[in-house]
Amino acid sequence: MSAWLGRTFRRVQQVDHAVTGAVARIPVTAVDRGMVRLTRAADRGLLWTVVAAALATREGATRRAALRGVVSVAGASFTVNVVLKSLIARRRPAAQLLPPARRLIRVPTSSSFPSGHSASAVAFATAVALESPRTAVVVAPLAATVAYSRIHTGVHWGSDVVVGAAVGAGVAMASRRWWPVRESDEAAATAVREVPMLVEGKGLVVLVNPVSGDAAYDPTDDIAAALPAATVLRTEPGRDCVEQLEEVLAARTERAAAVGAAGGDGTIAAAAAVALRNDLPLVVVPTGTLNHFARDLGVYDLREVIDATGAGEAVSVDIASVELETEDGARTHYLINTASLGAYPDLVRLREKWQSRWGKWPAFAAALVVVLRRAQPVRIRLNETWHDVWFLFIGNGAYHPRGAVPAFRSRLDDGLLDVRWLRADLRFSRTRAVLALLLAAIGRSKVYNELQVPELIVQVRDPEAVAADGEVLGEARRLRFSVAGQVAAYRRDEDNPRWAERPRPHHRRPFRWGA
Repeated sequence: MSAWLGRTFRRVQQVDHAVTGAVARIPVTAVDRGMVRLTRAADRGLLWTVVAAALATREGATRRAALRGVVSVAGASFTVNVVLKSLIARRRPAAQLLPPARRLIRVPTSSSFPSGHSASAVAFATAVALESPRTAVVVAPLAATVAYSRIHTGVHWGSDVVVGAAVGAGVAMASRRWWPVRESDEAAATAVREVPMLVEGKGLVVLVNPVSGDAAYDPTDDIAAALPAATVLRTEPGRDCVEQLEEVLAARTERAAAVGAAGGDGTIAAAAAVALRNDLPLVVVPTGTLNHFARDLGVYDLREVIDATGAGEAVSVDIASVELETEDGARTHYLINTASLGAYPDLVRLREKWQSRWGKWPAFAAALVVVLRRAQPVRIRLNETWHDVWFLFIGNGAYHPRGAVPAFRSRLDDGLLDVRWLRADLRFSRTRAVLALLLAAIGRSKVYNELQVPELIVQVRDPEAVAADGEVLGEARRLRFSVAGQVAAYRRDEDNPRWAERPRPHHRRPFRWGA
């Protein structure tokens, strides 16, 4: 074995010297000065930080690419400079092998193997490719040039660059384990063919929440102008949205053709409840801050709403419900995304506060550490078994990835509840949960549990606050979660040739009609 390693190492050295010699024989040109400047610009990841900042100015996949790129560069840099270079010592190429115009004034003194610059460059390009292949077409040539510049300027052997590039690509690909890549922005769902065509919004009753999303923008007038035949309402402060919609529907002389809402997930959930009760299709206008349900549905702006309602294109979506038994009696609440008990609402609040700066999954990990540190265990019984948990998560539909942080739904009509919880009855359960999350092994940890069921009964030893779709519903001792039914939600059929010239927008912010 040692003899084989020795022969392999000598062959690599021969190739390295041959490559360096070939580069040394390249005539000196103005390109040499550019290579020196480029390789210096990539010191300490500065070049990639600047590129990431430029990419982050655009929302959607491009911004996610920038965030994943920065995280991957950090991981690759740590792996190469802190771990591998300290284990493997190798001399750098002799400066006199190259023409003076190509030499760096300050030659690095660390081990030559592997190349940290190459690792960072390829890590960034690979991460960008995972989120935005179009952007990677521009970034990849720059990354390849940076990697080659380490040979051109004589600070690395060819094998240093190859191994560094492999490490960088591996780190970026490994990020998918705890930061999943969403290949499609919209979840799958069964198409519903028999829904009314709401030309210019005729027959639609839509409730607009002007305080959702951008506080400086009221979308009411824009929606009224885009759907002139619709009945457009504004939410009334202090009044229940469900009651307001139900009252308007009951007062109409002609049955409404559809009901909808413009706002955040709480407002959309209210309209969904009314749609389910009255057997009406649902129109979703995303004007909230995060628009989780609209994103899963695949509706991003008012243009898509007009297209889908005018053409009568819709899909079937599940609406879940939770029956709460409180001191004031029993009541039912409908939910479109998720519900939770314990520390999970605080975890989500902190994650949403920090994710604009750090990205969703780094923010989630930081929020988990903070929340678990101050959380108190909750004693609950799931169906017939008692558990001590830090929090309980219930999703309307199966969330992905499995065995990790729930991120998105692949289907909107699977008829299942996604139930996940962290156990609090094991020694060092909080520390184990955080370490498992950071190591992308939460799914194999005994602290973590999950199941998928059509119905779930939860009993709490002491009254516990329950949250659904970002809103606190109150305290309850007993809860029954179930999939209450399905409604048809309008969504543009992207396979319809008539929409071919209307590309899907990548933004996530509330629209400004005509902007």
